[in-house]
Amino acid sequence: MNEPRVLALAGLFQAVGLAQQLANQGRCDETAMEASVASVFRIDAPSVSAVYGGVGGVRLGLRNLIGQLDDDTRDMALTQMAVTVMRLERSLARRPELAAKLQEGILATRRQVEHFGQDSPQVIRRLADVYASTLSTLSPRVMVNGHPQHLQQPAVVEKVRANLLAAVRSAVLWRQVGGRQWQIVINRRQCSMLARGLLTGATLDNG
Repeated sequence: MNEPRVLALAGLFQAVGLAQQLANQGRCDETAMEASVASVFRIDAPSVSAVYGGVGGVRLGLRNLIGQLDDDTRDMALTQMAVTVMRLERSLARRPELAAKLQEGILATRRQVEHFGQDSPQVIRRLADVYASTLSTLSPRVMVNGHPQHLQQPAVVEKVRANLLAAVRSAVLWRQVGGRQWQIVINRRQCSMLARGLLTGATLDNG
């Protein structure tokens, strides 16, 4: 396990954590969501940390990851979502034509960002549509459980899907830097230590 893999994993756990927050509370950590959504558009970033705008961009994800590696604070629903996203990334890798359609949709949305701004309802809606027309058609489907009153609101559902798209982005990144699921189990302690170190550094950098 190394820092780039831990950061990509933190990006994944941040995005699924945000989707879970939205489903349960109807809102989420806006700063974290900004970084997660931005990661979708940073296709040619020079490093893993640059994908998230620096280590500080995945502070929430590092906290979520540490929580999942610690038996006392583990949230099985969050772990299940993360594992499903990893499996979904594998399904996507076997469908190059769908991966091309996904990238095309992201690039088209990136052009909209210049007009409306990344956090605008138009951009979030477009990302949700991209997710629904590509990744939602694959198996396994990511199940997000929460309160019906929140999950019946179109704006909340759109934000959930935008975050799931960001989660898949991080899963692709994790795979690109040599991440494999068994490493999390075998190197759990090392992964936790690296995540804690990165979180401390990000917190100090932020003052």
